[in-house]
Amino acid sequence: MLEKLGQVIKKATDKIANAIFLDKGLVDSIVRDLQRALIEADINIMLVKELSDKIKKAALDERIKEIDKKEHLIKLLHGELIKILGEYKPLKLKKGKNIIMLLGLYGAGKTTTVAKLGNYFAKRGNKVAVVGLDVHRPGAPEQLQQLGDKHKLNYFVDLKEKNALKIWKKHEKELKDYNLVILDTAGRHNLDKELEKEIKELAKETKPTESILIMPADIGQAAKKQAQEFKEAVDISGVIITRMDSTAKAGGVLTACAETQAPVYFIATGEKINDLEEFDPERFLSRMLGMGDLQSLIEKIRSVTGEDKQLEMQKKLEEGKISLEDVIEQVKSMGSMGGFDKIKSMIPGLGNAKIPDNLIENQESKIAKWEHILKSMTPEEKANPEILKKQTSRITRIAKGAGVNNSDIRSLLKQYDMLNDMIQGGADMDMSQGMSEKQMKKLMKKFGKKKMMRFK
Repeated sequence: MLEKLGQVIKKATDKIANAIFLDKGLVDSIVRDLQRALIEADINIMLVKELSDKIKKAALDERIKEIDKKEHLIKLLHGELIKILGEYKPLKLKKGKNIIMLLGLYGAGKTTTVAKLGNYFAKRGNKVAVVGLDVHRPGAPEQLQQLGDKHKLNYFVDLKEKNALKIWKKHEKELKDYNLVILDTAGRHNLDKELEKEIKELAKETKPTESILIMPADIGQAAKKQAQEFKEAVDISGVIITRMDSTAKAGGVLTACAETQAPVYFIATGEKINDLEEFDPERFLSRMLGMGDLQSLIEKIRSVTGEDKQLEMQKKLEEGKISLEDVIEQVKSMGSMGGFDKIKSMIPGLGNAKIPDNLIENQESKIAKWEHILKSMTPEEKANPEILKKQTSRITRIAKGAGVNNSDIRSLLKQYDMLNDMIQGGADMDMSQGMSEKQMKKLMKKFGKKKMMRFK
């Protein structure tokens, strides 16, 4: 997402930093490159002009000492870009009952986002229920039901009822047991009077604590009009942007939200259940520039594992006791996060690194084979894989029992060694407090750089 824009901004920053003198020719060249990249990213042309004028004015301001000018210009560029992206305003649940109503037009991805948002907050210790109130789109209740079953979410749907208010009233008492209720509502091709009336009636009855508009990233400049209309009609409190992974023109919707003062709470970066990230303009810009975003990586890990599993794994890490079953769970988690290629942009220094396609991706068949291998192992072998390396006869016995090759077992053992390397790299961290950014950097430096050398 916006990868080309990030590259141009980084190139512009490097040009400024490395220049001996910031003359008019260099400044004009930098501004032209920026303008082209910003417009291609679908950012409002007036905002592009405003940014260009500020850069030119600051670069040629003779009152600023030449030695300070470069630093001033880089800070100005970054500051203005963050201003364009909007204010950081996270979605915080209040104590007690929270009801989030998701709104949006057809094709925005509301139902999928309901499940993603439910999963996001459930993994953070909340008791979550999702409710299907889209009674118009064929298959909407069934889709929510399938997502609920697949991802172990509590859901309330009615496959026959065609009145959204009746569905709400039918389940209202049961929903009091949940501290977060997420409502999936109907959409239309546009915000017509009928849709406006329905969502106003629902809002009056359900009393949502948050009304969130779902918009796809590829909507471009039309986002401003849509955000404004929904804000005036139903007083939306924020926005979630979907399909951020499928377009290079996401700048349009991001800047449109900033202009209408509709904060972007989350961005959806893929189709998987965990592909939902809190939107922080500074962290977003950092990733665009290839500087990483460790906080988002930590949040993504939390989304995948859940609090109970985190505590269980932390205990094992503290004791230095991991089993082959733990290895398989960790590889599964990496797959749920979108694979190494998807998370490498969050790790400083690895954004542009070439990762072999089969390092983490395409692991589903391997995982199935590994799980089959475990069934042919003794409890001692699962808990202490080191004994397999010392006694190759055990590997041969297990391979025959599982109907696999010896190399398949060695592949699992190699994965075990990689995880052990990571644990040893982070052994001095305070696991009770979780992983700090500094600790994550140290761990990634040990794991990432060493492993990258092996794969070149």
